[in-house]
Amino acid sequence: MQISTLRKTLFLLCLCCSLNTFAQDSTYTRSLIKTLTSKAFWGRGYTKNGMAKAADFITSEYKKIGVLPMGDKYKQDFSFPVNTFPGKMSLNIDGKKLIAGRDFIISPESIGKESVIDKIKDSLNLSDTTSLTIKVVDKLTWSVAQKTTDWTTISVKKSAIKQPFNSVKVDIENRFIPDFKASNVVGMVKGTKYPDSVLMITAHYDHLGGMGANTYFPGANDNAAGIATLLSLAKYYAANPQPYSIGFICFAAEEAGLLGSKYFVEHPLVALSNIKFLINLDLVGTGEGGMTVVNASVYPKAFALLNEINNSENLISKINQRGKAANSDHYFFTESGVPAFFFYTQGGPSAYHDVLDVEKNLPLTEYNDLFKLIVSFNNRLMVNLTVK
Repeated sequence: MQISTLRKTLFLLCLCCSLNTFAQDSTYTRSLIKTLTSKAFWGRGYTKNGMAKAADFITSEYKKIGVLPMGDKYKQDFSFPVNTFPGKMSLNIDGKKLIAGRDFIISPESIGKESVIDKIKDSLNLSDTTSLTIKVVDKLTWSVAQKTTDWTTISVKKSAIKQPFNSVKVDIENRFIPDFKASNVVGMVKGTKYPDSVLMITAHYDHLGGMGANTYFPGANDNAAGIATLLSLAKYYAANPQPYSIGFICFAAEEAGLLGSKYFVEHPLVALSNIKFLINLDLVGTGEGGMTVVNASVYPKAFALLNEINNSENLISKINQRGKAANSDHYFFTESGVPAFFFYTQGGPSAYHDVLDVEKNLPLTEYNDLFKLIVSFNNRLMVNLTVK
């Protein structure tokens, strides 16, 4: 055996040993998800300072586990417009008070509204002369808007009301913020041999925030699980520095339109050409149904390597292949020439963009296996980067 080959083999064996002893403890990951989904962070969004509190918490975790700033900073600040709902959020139908988030949601671009309507003609799709629309739906799914309309639209869960209904009373407050302040939270573990070559791990920490003064969206799978996995990997790499630098970016404003990742690509804190591969984690708290890799068909050699590792180590039950998609924070990196995969797991609870996406329902079925797969994949990339 040649000396260079022997060194590579010993290097990989040492990494595998340290990985096996570290990855089995998911207590840290679970505690992070509990914290990030708690009421104190208010959905990591646009009211009650939720997003800023989450950014501060992630920064403190970086410092605690020994992750250095990226360049000279832990935060990359930017701003954007957003519509918010900080206060009143009241809806009564036929005298029944409905619960925000569970019984109804307001369309994110809506303006505030105070209105009483009696003698409704069409209760399945109410539109009145006071710019109010009420729709009856099977599932409530919320989002974020960067603008407002001159209309107020409310979606009511079908199971929450009796039909037809006759009267509606609405009292809703919105606040449009033209320059909402947010921050990407960035860090680095310096490489021991090739510090200018970077393997990047990313995830968005923002979620939908709150709707009114009493309802918030915890965002356990989306994307507290991704941030917790990223921080667990950061903890591992801080204790086990690699030949390449390992970078970490926790993006803000993904839910508002991939704004944090777009800003980073347009204002990179490390040269994009130095990022040899990027793994983005979003919706990774399950796994009974396997996982999917976006950009798998864009980088077939890398996807083949990922499958080879997965099969040899008997990790994820199934890895599905998907092509290019602008559905998470990997997208603008790929568009700028940075090879990237976006991982998401499948199966388990179906809660998505609703108040039911809570920590206690999140199984973390494949956390340990996903952790091992990412570290093993990065190990192989550092040995041989001819997989693009």
